Amino acid sequence: MSATLSLAAILAESARRYPHKVAVVDGEQRVTYADLWRQALTCASALRERGVRPGDRVALQIPNVVDFPRVYFGALALGAVVVPVHLLLTADEAAYTLKDSGASLLVCHPSQAAMGSVAAEAAGIPVVAPADLLSAEPLRSYESRAPEDPAVVLYTSGTTGEPKGAVLTHLNLVMNTMVNVFDANDARPDDVVLGCLPLFHTFGQTVGMNGTFRLGATLVMLARFTGEAALDLMVREKVTVFHGVPTMYVALVAAAEGRPELPRLRLCVSGGAALPLAVLEKFNAAFSTSIFEGYGLSETSPTATTNQPHFGTRAGTIGHPVWGVEVEIARPEIDERIELLPAGELGEIVIRGHNVFAGYLNRPEDTAQAIVDGWFRSGDLGTKDADGFITIVDRKKDIVIRGGFNVYPREVEEALARHPGVVQVAVIGVADPVHGEEICAVVVPDAAAGLTADELIEWSKERLGRHKYPRLVRFVEALPLGPSHKVLKRELRRTIAG
Repeated sequence: MSATLSLAAILAESARRYPHKVAVVDGEQRVTYADLWRQALTCASALRERGVRPGDRVALQIPNVVDFPRVYFGALALGAVVVPVHLLLTADEAAYTLKDSGASLLVCHPSQAAMGSVAAEAAGIPVVAPADLLSAEPLRSYESRAPEDPAVVLYTSGTTGEPKGAVLTHLNLVMNTMVNVFDANDARPDDVVLGCLPLFHTFGQTVGMNGTFRLGATLVMLARFTGEAALDLMVREKVTVFHGVPTMYVALVAAAEGRPELPRLRLCVSGGAALPLAVLEKFNAAFSTSIFEGYGLSETSPTATTNQPHFGTRAGTIGHPVWGVEVEIARPEIDERIELLPAGELGEIVIRGHNVFAGYLNRPEDTAQAIVDGWFRSGDLGTKDADGFITIVDRKKDIVIRGGFNVYPREVEEALARHPGVVQVAVIGVADPVHGEEICAVVVPDAAAGLTADELIEWSKERLGRHKYPRLVRFVEALPLGPSHKVLKRELRRTIAG
């Protein structure tokens, strides 16, 4: 018999070791590890009764409430593959995820039912509420899986704008959870962690939820993040650990002004987008702590590098690779092979190790482009100094990161180009003090249509997820073109943002 490994063990083992400890705080609910694991096994049994088998894909459309880990670990306990659905998508976008992943069923929280039911119907699959899964007789234990079996499929957009399913294995996710809590961060079993990062997103899932459960610590759920709400909850529940994207740190700094009591945060981790130095300094001053900035992608489970106590921190960098992972800088202009560059030179960040995904679901060509010579090509440009600290300088692709969510300009452009009043459009990110970057559509309009910025923004809201539609519209007579008639986005950024 070959070795077995399941991500479900993260919760199963903590239920065995710390049965009476509180695993999750969700409003008035306080759920122990033993109860949460029993509920997960109950969900697993109910999913089996509905025809789900090991290897089948189960989609989850659930906000940051205790139902998420119940169903997530329930599906894993059954040996199924979890497909988290981004909560900011439109019904059409969600239906694409369900169809492309081959999901056999959608578990949809009542708060998402209006959109989820439409998406499930379009995909031709049944939809159930988490509460529907809690009346079965629980399974005795979890199904065994091979380390290389898929555990989770995370949807990430590519440069083509069409989302791709990144297949993450049990080994990928168990190892990334382990190195995050035991090597990369000073995480402790008595931590109380704020769970405000979306659990459908890789950062909140691996670093937040799974890391907390691996230690037997407590996760305090916050479904709708605002600076005020987060501070109130952190003070009330004596939260000691905060994981967030830069926009969350901006909100916490603003909300902290003039408050008599602030949470005593021992460990803060930032990722998802570059953290402005000014924010880091203001946060450290207000909360008398320091933020450890890291870096990762859906395809790397996610953590690839982070500032770590072991190596010391260097503000403005993304630190060192995590244990067992190699991160180097390669020549960006060579596609067919990896040619590593010496220290200090600018190139593409490439990653190799236990965290690199198994590939894109049903997309062998995309996978072959992404993994070259055993290295994952991140598409991000950066440097690695003589001390091993890595710094992100720019992106090879034109990705915009708004509030920690990746937005792919081409996808937005495709939607806007369908408006009858739009002749040509290019989408860029412009610096924004709250979201890091804001989405700006630069439009050549049809003069006869009399299109206004507000009209186009309203139109795009119906066709793009809440994190994707442009908040800014600029009208121009022509877009700057290069010799091959490609739109020069760097020129647009210079003129529009400048």
